[in-house]
Amino acid sequence: MLGAEEFIEDTIEDLKQKISGKAIIACSGGVDSMVAAVLAHRAVGDRLLAIYVDNGLMRKGETEEVRGMFEATGMNYEIVDASEEFFSALAGVSEPERKRKVIGEKFIRVFERKAKEFGAEFLVQGTIAPDWIESGDDVRDTIKSHHNVGGLPKEMGMTLVEPLRDLYKDEVRDIARMLGVGASERQPFPGPALAVRCLGEVTPENVAIVREACYIVEDEIRKAAAAGEMELPWQYFAVLLPSKSVGVQGDRRAYGRTIAIRAVSSIDGMTATYSRIPLQVLDRMSVRITNEMKDSVNRVVYDITNKPPATIEWERLPSGFTTKNAIEIP
Repeated sequence: MLGAEEFIEDTIEDLKQKISGKAIIACSGGVDSMVAAVLAHRAVGDRLLAIYVDNGLMRKGETEEVRGMFEATGMNYEIVDASEEFFSALAGVSEPERKRKVIGEKFIRVFERKAKEFGAEFLVQGTIAPDWIESGDDVRDTIKSHHNVGGLPKEMGMTLVEPLRDLYKDEVRDIARMLGVGASERQPFPGPALAVRCLGEVTPENVAIVREACYIVEDEIRKAAAAGEMELPWQYFAVLLPSKSVGVQGDRRAYGRTIAIRAVSSIDGMTATYSRIPLQVLDRMSVRITNEMKDSVNRVVYDITNKPPATIEWERLPSGFTTKNAIEIP
């Protein structure tokens, strides 16, 4: 790869040549899409419109955080509330690959509408190398279809521009630091968002449960890292399992959902090792989740699987199969 400074200069010049008119960029607020947005903005200025789609699947406080990042860049942006549209399209969908494709196509349809309103003929995306490598092609197996690759519809009314396509996550972070992008140190967040952390059907109720659990996990791990109890993992989150298990509330039998905690160390996301979180930190997360979410969750487990053999995000297999080894937290 070129040095970060040289890459920035060359990419801006390349974008000036490729984008002859107006463009929109699909911008989630993650480091990949924010870097692509800043590069495109430097290349074409006000001819770029950054679009953040609130699909109802985002983390707690995510939309306002992204709004603040947009404001800091000075670029044109629009926040689109399409949550009802996404939940409607995902009704009854539980298979992971199908989820990704439904979400990918729905994103594109929203962007097409906004592109028509803005008069744009180009769609910029923050696609990076692991996205298209893991999505597979004629010579590679599909590990998982990234919504911005495997989820793209065959017929799309815009020309696709992907300035980061050959970079890996650590390289994108280097570019972000040089550009002064506020998202440079944000942990990765999947394009399909919390949909892939709800094993089974994606409903507003399920998303609300995993959103709150993710918030607690992120909050407790950040506090522990700040206090010097542990290193901050590369990625850390919660997953909602589809089944219920027996628990106890007071002196009566009760059924509740299970939350799995996932935290990994990695450089580029292609491989990862599970984080050795201290037991006292795991205990605080477990107690807080089961206390604050006692009406819905009664069990917490911690995933101790590396990548490979597992992926970082969880995927649901047919009944009777599992891709994870987990230890139960008391």
